[in-house]
Amino acid sequence: MSALIIFGLLLALMLTGMPISISLGLTVLTFLFTMTDVPITSVALKLFTGIEKFEIMAIPFFILAGNFLMHGGVARRMIRFATTLVGHWYGGLGLAGVVSCALFAAITGSSVATVVAVGSIILPAMLKQGYPARFGAGVITTSGALGILFPPSINLVMFSIATAGMSVTGPDGNAVSTASVGQLFIAGVLPGLCLSFLLGMTTWFRARKFDYPRLPKASWGERWSAFRDCVWGLLLIVLVIGGIYSGVFTPTEAAAMAAVYAFVIAVFVYKDMKLPDVPKVLINAASMSAMLLYIITNAVLFSFLMASEQIPQTMAAWMASQGFGIVAFLLLTNILLLAAGNFMDPSAIVLIMAPILYPVAVKLGVNPVHFGILIAVNMEVGMCHPPVGLNLYVASGITKMGITELTVAVWPWLLTMLGFLLAVTFIPEISLWLPRMLGMMN
Repeated sequence: MSALIIFGLLLALMLTGMPISISLGLTVLTFLFTMTDVPITSVALKLFTGIEKFEIMAIPFFILAGNFLMHGGVARRMIRFATTLVGHWYGGLGLAGVVSCALFAAITGSSVATVVAVGSIILPAMLKQGYPARFGAGVITTSGALGILFPPSINLVMFSIATAGMSVTGPDGNAVSTASVGQLFIAGVLPGLCLSFLLGMTTWFRARKFDYPRLPKASWGERWSAFRDCVWGLLLIVLVIGGIYSGVFTPTEAAAMAAVYAFVIAVFVYKDMKLPDVPKVLINAASMSAMLLYIITNAVLFSFLMASEQIPQTMAAWMASQGFGIVAFLLLTNILLLAAGNFMDPSAIVLIMAPILYPVAVKLGVNPVHFGILIAVNMEVGMCHPPVGLNLYVASGITKMGITELTVAVWPWLLTMLGFLLAVTFIPEISLWLPRMLGMMN
C-alpha cells in the first residue's frame, strides 16, 4: 500500500511539470511527515551523508573533462581520422560519424556532449555531400547514446552510487558485493564496441541499399597524419581505462586526471581554446554538475524512504511467491525501464529504479555488473525515443528537424539497439567476459 502511495504521489507531482529532483524531495517529505514517525533530523542528516561518497566526485570531474574536449577541437580531429579510415565505404561519412561518436564517447562519457560535438560538425558535411537529412540525423542521434555505455560513463557512476552500501543477498542467502565503478567501466567496453559495430552495420546496409555517396579512399599517409593529429585526445582513453585497470588511479582520481589532461591539450597542445574561454567552460561544467548532484541528493532521500518502508524486499517476496524466474524478471525490468524512458531523464531513472530493482535482481541470481550494463543499455534506448529522449531534442536543435520527423529517422537504428538490448539481457557474458578475463571479478 505504501508503495502505491509513494509512486502515485511522485507521478502526480511529475505530471504537473515539476522537475524530477523537486518531485522526489517533496514525495519523500510529504510521506515521511504525514504517514510515518521519522524525525526531521534524520532527513536533514541523510541529505548531507547521502552525497558524502568519494565516488560522487568523479561526476563533476568527468563533466569538466567533457566540456574542455567539446570546446577544444578534439571532435573535429577525431572525425577527420575516422573519415580517412571508413570514408570510402558505402555511407562513408555516416560510418565516420559512428566511429567518431564511439571515440568521443570513450573520452567524455556524455551522450549529449557527443551528439553536440560530433553532430554539429559532421551533419552539415553530410548534407553538403548529398546525404538525406534523416539519414544523418538517425546516425548521430543513436550513435551519440554510446556515451552512456562506454567508460567513463556518468550513468554507470550513478548506478554504482545508487547501489553502493546496499545489503543484498543472493539466491543462496550469502551476501553479494555491489558493483564498483571500475568493474562497470571495464564491463562497458565490449558491449560498447558490439553496439558500435551493429550501428555501423545498419548505417552501411542502408547506405548501400540507397546508394548514398562515398568519399575517395584516403592514402596511408593521410591516415597517419590524421591519427597523429588526434592522438592526444585518444590518449585520454588510455589514461582513464589503463589507470583504473592497473590500479594507479581510483575512478575518481582518474576523473580528476582526465579533467586536468583535457584542459592541457585543449589550451596548450591543440590551442583551440584560449585562456579567457576557460572561466565560461568552468561555469558550464559547474552548472551541469550542480543539476546532477541535486538530483542525486533527492534520489538518496528517495532510496532511504524505499529502504525504511521495505519496498524492495516486499517486491522480491511477491515475485518469489508468483514464481518469477530470472527471464521473467529481466523482461519485466526492460519493460519498466523503457516505459520510464518515455517521461523521465536517464539519470533520474537510474537513481530511482536501481535501488528498487537491484536487490530483487541479486536475490534471483543476476550478477550486479551485468545488471548495471543492462540498465545502461536501456538508458541508451531511452535517449533516442520520444517524448523526452534527450538526444532527439539535441539533434533537433542541430538539424532544425521536428521531433516527429526525427523519431521516424532514428527507427532503423533504434530497432538495432532494441535487438542488442535483448542480446545483453540474456547473454550475460557480453558484459562479464572482459572483467573476468582481466581478473576484476570471479
